[in-house]
Amino acid sequence: MKVIETGLPGCLLIEPRVFEDARGSFHESFNHDKLAALGLQPNFVQGNVSSSHRGVLRGLHFQWPHPQGKYLSVQEGEIWDVAVDIRRGSPTFSHWTAVVLSATNRRQLWIPEGFAHGYVVLSELAVVSYLCTATYAPEAETGIRWDDPSLAIDWPVSDPVLSGKDAKASLLADIAEDRFPVFVP
Repeated sequence: MKVIETGLPGCLLIEPRVFEDARGSFHESFNHDKLAALGLQPNFVQGNVSSSHRGVLRGLHFQWPHPQGKYLSVQEGEIWDVAVDIRRGSPTFSHWTAVVLSATNRRQLWIPEGFAHGYVVLSELAVVSYLCTATYAPEAETGIRWDDPSLAIDWPVSDPVLSGKDAKASLLADIAEDRFPVFVP
């Protein structure tokens, strides 16, 4: 497995070792021991699968309290995946990183607790699978507007398809400070 730093501390892009032959391919989608060797010890308690069409943008979502770390991969299609550091006091607060995840490149993204997450679908259809370190808690969920000018995320779409909830999400500056996790060095 190859690990690539994203520029946001703790947020890692992981390229699994892929074995291919005439029959097809094989790769590990998750290996606790290999992540532990990197200093990551996620305790996954929920798995999700999302299917979306081209132009659908999901996010930017986070939970506080009850933050979720997420380990994402794409089973079909291609997405442009974004993580935003929202930890109060972090030297990279409000900084973001983006990566292309696809069924073809088989890359996986580890987004630690304390980050907002979103993605937009680049292919006709994308099936995204992700493991979470906490269960979904609707009362803890918060969203940040995908096009918040203070974040200046360079999304590869200008008019995405949004859920009603995502269309009404708040600007980062309008979210109460106590709704953000605290950075622990």
